[in-house]
Amino acid sequence: MNTIATIPSEVTLFKNVNVFDGKSEKLLEGYDVLVVKNLIMKIDRNIRIADTYEIDVKTGGFKEVPSSEAEHHGYATGLVTVYEPETMVRKQVKVNVIDGTEQTLMPGLIDAHAHTMMSDIPLGTLLTADLNYITLVHGQAATQQLMRGFTAVRDVGGPAFGLKRAIDEGVIPGPRIWPSGATITQTSGHGDFRSPVHDLPRGVSGEHHFSERFGFSAIADGRAEVLRAVREQLMKGASQIKVMAGGGVASNYDPLDVVQYSEDEMRAAVEAAAAWNTYVAVHTYTPAAIQQAIRAGVKCIEHAQLVDEESVEMAVKAGVWLSLQPFLDDEDAIAFPEGSQNRQKMIQMTSGTDNAYNFARKYGARIAWGTDTLFDTELAKKQGKQLAKMTRWFTPFEVLKMVTHDNAELLAMSGPRNPYPGRLGVVEEGALADLILVDGNPLQNIQLIADPDQNFKVIMKDGRIYKKVLD
Repeated sequence: MNTIATIPSEVTLFKNVNVFDGKSEKLLEGYDVLVVKNLIMKIDRNIRIADTYEIDVKTGGFKEVPSSEAEHHGYATGLVTVYEPETMVRKQVKVNVIDGTEQTLMPGLIDAHAHTMMSDIPLGTLLTADLNYITLVHGQAATQQLMRGFTAVRDVGGPAFGLKRAIDEGVIPGPRIWPSGATITQTSGHGDFRSPVHDLPRGVSGEHHFSERFGFSAIADGRAEVLRAVREQLMKGASQIKVMAGGGVASNYDPLDVVQYSEDEMRAAVEAAAAWNTYVAVHTYTPAAIQQAIRAGVKCIEHAQLVDEESVEMAVKAGVWLSLQPFLDDEDAIAFPEGSQNRQKMIQMTSGTDNAYNFARKYGARIAWGTDTLFDTELAKKQGKQLAKMTRWFTPFEVLKMVTHDNAELLAMSGPRNPYPGRLGVVEEGALADLILVDGNPLQNIQLIADPDQNFKVIMKDGRIYKKVLD
C-alpha cells in the first residue's frame, strides 16, 4: 500500500524493528515499539496486545452543527458553532501492526535551517509573484518535504505563519514548523530587497517595501526600530528570532565581509527575545560579525563558513550553537551567473566550509545541521542527499545524531515559545511519535537517506502515518 494521505490509526505497533534511538551508535535489534495516539508508549521485545486497544479520548468542546436558521435564508448548508462539555471516555480502537523485520526505526529528520516560503520558487519570481501563489506552491513543497522524512524544520526567515497553521490544523500535510517570521535586517543588509534606484530614500514609494509587507524581512535601524521589529515577529508567533548580522551571497547590496548592525542594536534584539524567553539566531559568515553577535548574547550562528579558530573557541565558551550547512561549490550550489558578484561571493564563502567543520570538531562546538535551500525546487528535492554529504566530515552515526537528537535540542531552546512541547529527535518512551521506518541500516549506509522514495517505508508524524509502503 502506498499513500500520502493520513492513515487513520490511534494505536500503531511496530514489530521486530532495529531501533536507532537518536543517541546511541548501537542499534536495539529485534524490538517492538508501541505508539498510542501521538506518543511512544512502550519499547520492548515481544510486546503483546490484543487486536483492539482501549484508550482515553476527549469528547465535547466546540463543534459546528447544521443551522436551520441559515438554511431558512437560502444557504445550501449552514453551520453554527456550539459547545458541549468536555469529558474523557474509553474507546476501543483497532491496532495497526507494522512488521519491520530487518528494517530500522529511527526519529524523523529535522532541518534546522529551512525557508519554507522561499525554497522552491526562483528569486525573480519570488520578488514579483502574488503571496497567495507563493503560499500555494510552498504548501505543496511542505508536503513533499514531509515525504522526504523531514518531520520538523526550523524556519529561519519568511512568512511561514499561515503555512504552519494550515499544517497544524490538518489542512495539508507538512512538517512541524518553528517559525522566525521576517528576518530583521538593517538598511542595505542581507534582508534588504529594495532597489537603490526606485525605493530609496525610504518613503519615496511608501513607508514599507512589499517584501516587508509580505513578511519576508523587516528593515530596522537603531535600537528602537529593532525592538519594535522583533516584538512584531513575537506577536505573530515567532518561536525564535532571526537577525542578519553580516553580508550575504544572494543579496546584491552588501559585500560578504561587512558587519551588519552595531553591537547595541544586536543586543536590543537579544533583549527583546529574552524577555519572551527565547533566543536570537544570526546570519553571518565572518569572524568579526560572529564575535560581535556572541558578545551581544546571540545563541546560534547560522552558516559561519569563514569562521576562524578564535571565533569557534569563543562560541564554545559561550555555549553558542553553530548551525552549519554543507555548502560546496558543486552541482548542488545555487547557480548564480558566472562572473556575477553573487557568484564571486559564493566561491569565497564555500572555500571556507571545510575549515568551519574542522574547527567546529576540533573545539567540540555544538553543531546543528540544515540545508538553507533557496529558490530551486530541484535542489529542494536533494534534502537527503545534502545530509548524506556530511560524511565528508563526520561518521554516519554523528550525522544521524546531529539531524535528530542534536537538532531537537536546538529546537527546544525556544523554551515556552516552542510550538510543539514534548521530546523530539529520539525513539524513547514518552517521546513524540515522529518516526521513519528505513529499509536497511542507515548507520551502515547513510546513502539510504538520500533516496527516501525508495528506502523510507513508513513516515509518521505526531503518531499519524503519512506514508506506508510495505510488501
